[in-house]
Amino acid sequence: MGLGMAESMQGLSRTHRCAEVSEGIIGQSVTVMGWVAKNRNKGGLVFVDLRDRSGILQVVFDESDCDPEVFSKAGRLRSEFVVAVTGTLRARGGAANEQIATGALEVRGEALRILSEADTPPFPVEEGSKTREELRLKYRYLDLRRPDMQRNLQVRSRLAILTRQFFAEEGFLEIETPTLVKSTPEGARDYLVPSRVHPGSFYALPQSPQLFKQLLMCSGVDRYFQIARCYRDEDLRADRQPEFTQIDIEMSFVGVDDVLAVNERLLGRIFREIAGVEIQTPIQRLTWREAMDRFGSDKPDMRFGMELIDVSKAVAGSSFAVFESALADGGSVRGLNVKGQAGMPRKKIDALVEMARESGAKGLAYLAIAPDGTEKSSFAKFMGEETLARMKAAMGAKPGDLLLFAADRDETVWNVLGNLRLELGKELDLIPQGTFAFLWVTEFPLLEYSEEQGRLMAKHHPFTSPMDEDLALLETDPAAVRAKAYDIVLNGTEIGGGSVRIHQTDVQEKMFEILGFTKEEAHERFGFLLDAFRYGVPPHAGLAYGLDRLAMLLVGADSIRDVIAFPKVKDASCLMTQAPTPVDEKQLDELGIGVKADLAG
Repeated sequence: MGLGMAESMQGLSRTHRCAEVSEGIIGQSVTVMGWVAKNRNKGGLVFVDLRDRSGILQVVFDESDCDPEVFSKAGRLRSEFVVAVTGTLRARGGAANEQIATGALEVRGEALRILSEADTPPFPVEEGSKTREELRLKYRYLDLRRPDMQRNLQVRSRLAILTRQFFAEEGFLEIETPTLVKSTPEGARDYLVPSRVHPGSFYALPQSPQLFKQLLMCSGVDRYFQIARCYRDEDLRADRQPEFTQIDIEMSFVGVDDVLAVNERLLGRIFREIAGVEIQTPIQRLTWREAMDRFGSDKPDMRFGMELIDVSKAVAGSSFAVFESALADGGSVRGLNVKGQAGMPRKKIDALVEMARESGAKGLAYLAIAPDGTEKSSFAKFMGEETLARMKAAMGAKPGDLLLFAADRDETVWNVLGNLRLELGKELDLIPQGTFAFLWVTEFPLLEYSEEQGRLMAKHHPFTSPMDEDLALLETDPAAVRAKAYDIVLNGTEIGGGSVRIHQTDVQEKMFEILGFTKEEAHERFGFLLDAFRYGVPPHAGLAYGLDRLAMLLVGADSIRDVIAFPKVKDASCLMTQAPTPVDEKQLDELGIGVKADLAG
């Protein structure tokens, strides 16, 4: 429909948002503006649900006491027309609508302006839309009008404002760092930006402000924070985007406990003011090794139990080749006791076995102990009674329990049983909803071996400090060195992580050596930081949160796309703008760039 009927706002001012009227101003004249959510013409009465970001307010146009032109215009309203209404606020004539905040109120419409007409939208703009996500993302500007999406954006905004207020009160300075930076390819792939004035050279978009915030500590800033845009050219998933937002902090003259303490105060403030939840502090801490041994994950969901149990000692010397082979290769045998599930159908157990294989296991052994004590097992016939008894005792097995076992390298066993634990937790409804379980995971490995690179890589980044008591191991067994690194985990999702940084030149040089960098290569990549360290660097540490992930958990969404105004999809494209797109040859020529034909089409 054309826009020829649109009217001007000239001389008209909004007095209230739709859901911000209250019983205290009943009888007063109000002017509200927004989108038509619904229009119901009942003959002599026209009911309009008017929506803006605050919520919905009912407007009633009564033919018996309304200007005929206004009443006629009200009857022509359609979904998503933008209108301004002036009228008297009153108690609702019929039964109150308890589904909306203004359900006991309505406006008696006296004047109406149609500010903008609208075509019929491609899907209903309504709470809890069932429309497929691809269509909603194509018309994201319509999707964002939905009340639940409006609430999500308001929570995200509130999160950012509270964060700024908190860090200002704690003596942090908010400082912006560059977004056109030097490429230092150590980690995820960089997004590259060609330079027109330096032909053949490229900037990178920052994966994080890491090096600049460390330079700020060298600069005497002492306490820095930034709500920073970051970019990583990596595969997407539900809680990952190619461009995202970090709450980034760094502090001088501090250790692990100092960083964790200030962040516990921040989280306490956020969850108290946004979610109405008091966080118990100090937040529980587990070392990385304990988290892996008990939960098979470095980001365990602490809202429920079902912990992994190591039965390696109990089954040592058994005649079951699968267990013996794993132990002989330096691995382990671990299990889950799924309480009360001995009667799980074989089809479901087979599905768990298949899931274990997809997680890297060769299979999954099981033992079901019926309430009457009879047993069904995939392996018991290969083991002696004594070994089997030790195994069940180690598992705390009781009649009615289902025992699941994996045997392999520790990393595989952790991954398999950790994934099974989460799957069973969901399927068996063991995870309480509406609760927030925080955890610090500390003492991560400093290094991890990359099969792809064929060398040790920094698990966090090359500037993470080793634990003091492990410094000697840098020479003899670097893979065993623990880091002064920490992650903050909420409900099984890592929402942030950080570390104490290396500030000693000899330790930093050793770290680069272990990572396979020559002094020349290290200086080529990180020379500006290393040069700064020559002029006096304080001990420093920091942390960065994924603001999007934190907002997602605060609103109870399943994906960070639900808290980002204009997100990308899994192939890093934007369905609304169609980005990325080819560019004009003239632009490429100015940059001295040619596109290979096989890539361009």
